[in-house]
Amino acid sequence: MSKKRKKSKAKIIFILEILLILLLIPVVYIYLQIEKVPSADIDLNNISQNEINNPDMKNYRNIAFFGVDSRANDLKKNTRSDSIMIMSINKKTKKVKLASIYRDTYVNVEGHGYTKLNHAYSYGGPELALSTINTNFDLNCTEFVTVNFSALTNVIDLLGGITLNIEENELKHVNNYARDVAKINGTKYNKITSPGEQVVDGTQATGYSRVRYTAGGDFRRAERQRTVVEQVFKKAKKSNITTLVSIMNEMIPQIYTSLDTKEMLNYGKDIFFYELNDQTGFPIENQAGKIGGTSYVLPTTLESNVTALHKFLFGTENYEPSNTVKARSQEIDSKF
Repeated sequence: MSKKRKKSKAKIIFILEILLILLLIPVVYIYLQIEKVPSADIDLNNISQNEINNPDMKNYRNIAFFGVDSRANDLKKNTRSDSIMIMSINKKTKKVKLASIYRDTYVNVEGHGYTKLNHAYSYGGPELALSTINTNFDLNCTEFVTVNFSALTNVIDLLGGITLNIEENELKHVNNYARDVAKINGTKYNKITSPGEQVVDGTQATGYSRVRYTAGGDFRRAERQRTVVEQVFKKAKKSNITTLVSIMNEMIPQIYTSLDTKEMLNYGKDIFFYELNDQTGFPIENQAGKIGGTSYVLPTTLESNVTALHKFLFGTENYEPSNTVKARSQEIDSKF
C-alpha cells in the first residue's frame, strides 16, 4: 500500500473518531444530567391496587403525571397537585393516550375519607396519590413524574414557543394570568392583542393553561392543559439535541420521579417514535355539585365512568369494574 493511500486511510479514521466523539459527548452529558434527577424512594407495597380483571392492560404502560405549583420547590408532598394526568403508552405501537383527571373529582382517599382528588398528593405524596388513582379508577399506576409548573414557561421558550388557538372569550383571562406568571417568575410580559391561532411564548402559554373563568370552568382548564402538553410534545419531537439538552437542564431541578436513569434515557431515545394519539378528561360523564357546602366534580356514576376510561385507554369493551369501584360508586350516589 502506498504512503499516499495510508495517509488517506488514516485521515478517514481520524475524522470518524472525531465524529464518534462528537456524537458521544451529548449522550454522556445527558446521562450525567439525568443522574442528577432525584429518584423517588417509594415503597411499592404502600401503593394500593384493586383486584383488576382486564387482560388488555398488560399491553400498556401507565405513568401518572402530577403538575404542582410549589414556590418552595417541595415536590414530595405538602402541596396539592394542580394538574393530574395519566399517560398510557401502548408498548407495541408506541401510541400514547392522555387522560387528565379533574382535580376536584370526588374520590375516596385512604385514611382521609371522601374528598377532592388533588388533596391526596398533599396528604401523602405520590404514594397516596397513586393509591387513590388506582383504587378509585381500577388502574395499576406505580410510576409517576411530578413537575413544578414554574419550569413550564422556560421550557416553552426554549422550544421557540408553541402554537395555540386563543378564543375571544379567553383573551382577557389569558393576559391576566400571563401577567401574574411574569410577575412571579420575574420575566417579561407580552400582551396578546388579538384572538386566533398564533405562536405564544412560555409566559403566555402558562397563562393559557391556568384559565378557568370561561364556559366549562375547570373542565375547559384541564383541556387547555392537555393542549399545551400536546403542543410541547410535538415541538420537542422536532427539536435538535442542543435544544433537548437545554430543556433537560431546565427541567432537572423541577422534577421528582420514580423512573430511574435507564428508563428516562429509553423514553428520551424513543421520543421520536411516540405518537400522541388521543386525549380526554375524566370523569367523562360528570356533573358539578356540592356536598357539605364544598364544590366537587361528581361522576354520573363512578362505575360507568371507569368502564368508559378503560375503553378509552386500553380499548376494552364492556369492562366490568372491581367490587371496590362498585361499592364506592354506590357510596357516592347516596350522597347527592
